[in-house]
Amino acid sequence: MEETAVAINSQTDNTERGYEEDEERESVALFDFRMAAFTLAGKDYAIDIMHVKEIVKASRFTYVPNTVPFVLGVYNLRGEIIPIIDLRKFFNIEVPPRKADNIENLLIITIEDHVFGVVVDQIEGIVGIQKSSIQPPHPLFGDINIKFIYGIVEARDRLYVLLDIARIFGQNSDDEGRDEPRSYELPKDEALAEEGKKEAAEKAVNPDDDIDERSGDVPPAKAAAPAAPAVEASAASDDPDRKFVIDGLNEFKKFYVTEVNKSWFDSRYSEWKESRAGASVQFASANDADEFLKPFWSSNSGAFWTKEYADAVFNILPDNAAKQILVWNPGCGKGQESFSLACVLKKRYPQSKIRVYAHETDLLNIANAPLLTVSDADAAGWLAPYVQKSVTGEYTFTQEIKDIIMFEYHDIKNANALPMTDIIFARDVLSLIPPEGQKTVLADFEEKLKGNGILFLGENESVGSGLNWGEKTQGSLTYYSKQ
Repeated sequence: MEETAVAINSQTDNTERGYEEDEERESVALFDFRMAAFTLAGKDYAIDIMHVKEIVKASRFTYVPNTVPFVLGVYNLRGEIIPIIDLRKFFNIEVPPRKADNIENLLIITIEDHVFGVVVDQIEGIVGIQKSSIQPPHPLFGDINIKFIYGIVEARDRLYVLLDIARIFGQNSDDEGRDEPRSYELPKDEALAEEGKKEAAEKAVNPDDDIDERSGDVPPAKAAAPAAPAVEASAASDDPDRKFVIDGLNEFKKFYVTEVNKSWFDSRYSEWKESRAGASVQFASANDADEFLKPFWSSNSGAFWTKEYADAVFNILPDNAAKQILVWNPGCGKGQESFSLACVLKKRYPQSKIRVYAHETDLLNIANAPLLTVSDADAAGWLAPYVQKSVTGEYTFTQEIKDIIMFEYHDIKNANALPMTDIIFARDVLSLIPPEGQKTVLADFEEKLKGNGILFLGENESVGSGLNWGEKTQGSLTYYSKQ
């Protein structure tokens, strides 16, 4: 009887286990999204597992001078040199002092063809969820900028903040075919209440700013500030296709047609219409927008400068006997422009200490820029005095040139604490800033530039009107100075 009972109990156990396994398989089958879970300062976070190449522990990173504070250095991952980024420092989370031999938890991340290591506190493992269970980010999660949060999800009795790793590291989510991070919206009644509070607060601060209900005019003493540069409405309304092209550039490439580039746009639009005879002028895809913008970008964009261009910049640089030359290079891209500029500056001002503040919003570019290598062809040209051959046989810039450049993660639309600068080199930057921010940035340029300093914009951009700039042309290059 005991054996029978045991057999029955065993059968019952197996049956129950079978039910549990079936439920587990059914649960797993429902998971259509997997995420790598980890902690930062005791809070739970996660990222899409599709961006995680592997999980490792490592230490003794090689320090790279003149990089942003959250770049700990570089690491040799089985022969591949990758930058190491401390996600805690990136989010301004307090980090205990570390020793050189500290063992760190690393997520090895891939974004397109870029590979890098991300330091976190603890790695919790892989968690499967249903994508439909991801909720929009809420403003209450204030530790991290909401634009870096893809959503919030509850799993395993824990609440995870799902980070948008592609957006954090500067990639456009739209370009990757992903959904845009969803913004949190207040319920309608709460939204109306908040709007009422806002209007009441504004009226309390400026009670005299009321519009005259009879005339609709704002009192002269309280007139609004000059509007941001904008395209002439009449010109846009005369040709509906023109407006569609302007909207297409904005939608596909985040390119804004304003007074800054209107002259170029008008000329290019005429060419575009002629070239599209028999075909639609409007953009069908991002490829059409790319084709339209091909003539816009300045010479040597995304590449090391040619000798001709380097000489043209060299000839424009003013005499300056200062002991220190400060340069601002916003929108530095992957670093080719910054290194080319540093070499020209070193040649022009050999006795001065030069500092180039190279700013970019693409974290991958900033992290990888100090590791930039030079092709054999470029190393044999005008860059030859400023490069050296490494032990791996690749050409890299000399330490003297590397020490000139400070690569920093910074959004030009935000306030910055830069000192007064001698040169601002901001090619093709303004056109990628929304209209309301363009004049703010130009005003910042005017504030940060010394009286004898010069400003370079893109070859098809201008400062427009309304600001105190003088335009000069020398050879093929145009530059600006304060009047």
